Amino acid sequence: MKAAIYPGDGQPIVIADLPDPRPAMGELLIRVHRCGICGTDLSMTRGGIWDYGRGVQIGHEYAGEVVDVGAGVDRFRAGDRVAVMPSIGCGQCSPCQEHGNPVLCGAKPGGAMRGFAEFAVVPADAAVRLPETLSLADGALIEPLAVSLYGARFADIRPGDPVLVLGGGTVALYAIYWARRLGAGRIVVLSRSDRRRDLAIAMGADAFFSFGDEEKGQVIEALGGAPRIVFEAVGVDGMLGRAVNHVAPFGRIVSLGFCTAPDAVIPALASYKCANLQFAVGYRMAEFLHIADQMDKGHVDPKAIISNAIALDQLPAMMATLRGTNEETKVHVRCG
Repeated sequence: MKAAIYPGDGQPIVIADLPDPRPAMGELLIRVHRCGICGTDLSMTRGGIWDYGRGVQIGHEYAGEVVDVGAGVDRFRAGDRVAVMPSIGCGQCSPCQEHGNPVLCGAKPGGAMRGFAEFAVVPADAAVRLPETLSLADGALIEPLAVSLYGARFADIRPGDPVLVLGGGTVALYAIYWARRLGAGRIVVLSRSDRRRDLAIAMGADAFFSFGDEEKGQVIEALGGAPRIVFEAVGVDGMLGRAVNHVAPFGRIVSLGFCTAPDAVIPALASYKCANLQFAVGYRMAEFLHIADQMDKGHVDPKAIISNAIALDQLPAMMATLRGTNEETKVHVRCG
């Protein structure tokens, strides 16, 4: 089969020929249909301490069709369409048992981050069957939707809460989507450019502004006051400070940007607002199951953010494109 391999040390992704995998006990063999390119696929393949490592397969936003099952698997059969939860937990540590978040599992017994391939072997427990109403393209969006839903639940949104979202990428757009579905009042978006204004409005935002000297007044005017909830979904230095500057007294900031560089905050400014700053990464199986059940019942089709679908052998070139100025939002790779 063909699969994407990251050589390590910031070298470009390569498409390699690998032996066709076979499922072992408790595993599924999946023909991958779609896998989305995530921002972490870019940030963690440029070298440095936040890196996937050498010679590894990558791809974690994917869905496909079961073509074979290993011994002991009775919940799935060939022909089932599934999305995959790419992080595998031990089930015994505190993050697994108390919080259900395998991304934070200390033991890290394995994973299923191998979606940029024609086939993938995954634990049956990591698969979520897709209802007939969802396509495999829908299925490949469950993972990024889960990231934003997990963060949105940390925000503890109350009916009518004014919300500010910093950013215009996938996580930001889906933060808007979930804030709207969870009962937020007015939602304002601030971004570095206005390229995704229409998408942000479609996802549920009421107003969209670019970062600038007038942004604080624009946000207050559009929301009718300072935001009680701020989602930081940019992931570059300076954004936490920006969030603190905007949030209302006793408000809550949820950081979803996963910035891998130091990001200064003035504690006194946050203290004088009694602001709550919550970091979040990952998700639970509960988010995956909820999204599979509810994805087609929302106010907008989440597939609206898909800007391109490319062949697997086009992935290295697209990764290079996405590192520079581009017009893409969410790119899907057609793998199988």
